[in-house]
Amino acid sequence: MNYRACAVCLLFSLAFVTGPLAAQEKPQATPDNPPASETTPEARFEQFQKMLSGVHLVGNFTIAGREAKELKEERYEIKQVKKLPAGDLWLFEARIRYGEHDVTLPIPLEVKWAGNTPIITLDNVTIPGLGTFDARVVLHDGKYAGTWRHGNVSGHLFGTIEKAPDPSGSSGKAKAEERP
Repeated sequence: MNYRACAVCLLFSLAFVTGPLAAQEKPQATPDNPPASETTPEARFEQFQKMLSGVHLVGNFTIAGREAKELKEERYEIKQVKKLPAGDLWLFEARIRYGEHDVTLPIPLEVKWAGNTPIITLDNVTIPGLGTFDARVVLHDGKYAGTWRHGNVSGHLFGTIEKAPDPSGSSGKAKAEERP
């Protein structure tokens, strides 16, 4: 087949593929997921801070080459996140538990945006006591998913974002004298 025939076939194929896609309804905007065109960076930042403060990321991770054999549980407790003045950095106050590791640390992490969707990005980030990591974690609609690498080991991670239980056991704030 010559170049022009290939180009015509490609255009013809695209017309059949994009036609049905264009006819599909666009997802409804919600207060938790407004259209990107209507959201300022400040509003996105506020929404992100609210979404990830006082939550647990509960899910699983895989190790490349062992996915069918082993699905490991993971849990990250995030007390709060706040935007730092420099660039795309956010300070995560998080408890990280996996294997024999259980540490709570303030960790500055880069957050990039695809429209209104935050992507936590680690590029050779050293976490004291745990090692050096690379990761891309997408947060959307109460869930998270991504890839990770720690040295020569890598894999996938996925799970849900759950509000942390109220430590006082009530729906209201604990009184100051009840706090440790």
